[in-house]
Amino acid sequence: MAKKTEVRPYRQGVGAMLFNHRGEVFVGRRIDTPGQDWQMPQGGIDSGEAPRHAVMRELAEETGIKSAVIVAESADWLRYDLPRDLAARVWKGRYRGQEQMWFALRFTGTDGDIDLNVSRHPEFSQWKWVAIERLPDLIIEFKRRLYEDIVAEFHHLAAPGHIDYS
Repeated sequence: MAKKTEVRPYRQGVGAMLFNHRGEVFVGRRIDTPGQDWQMPQGGIDSGEAPRHAVMRELAEETGIKSAVIVAESADWLRYDLPRDLAARVWKGRYRGQEQMWFALRFTGTDGDIDLNVSRHPEFSQWKWVAIERLPDLIIEFKRRLYEDIVAEFHHLAAPGHIDYS
């Protein structure tokens, strides 16, 4: 029997790898997932919205952070597929996963600027700064390959002194 080909499209989105002055990366613990799954801020692109605008909007909506500067963007769109059971429920079953443009950002604020309850529907229950190498181990399994790719692409930005914080 031939394997059924997936015909659903990918949802377009963005992701934010936010670096603090020590070269650590912001992660939030998902409020809707039991266990210890953490992720970087990410979300969809609204109709007619540019990815650079979308990443700043998503960052503010999910974390309250408005003090950040984009320093790099991924060379290509990166994809992940949702597991079959999730794909049937998430986004009303219209998408097979997400295709995302990722951005590296320099955090120019203070930890006091972070407010996970800025939205009526918070995404995260906790947050922390972590070493970039730890990211793939913190993420849910089906996004791990995408995180490995992002870490490989932006790893050089975590080096002390690489991003200007003046």
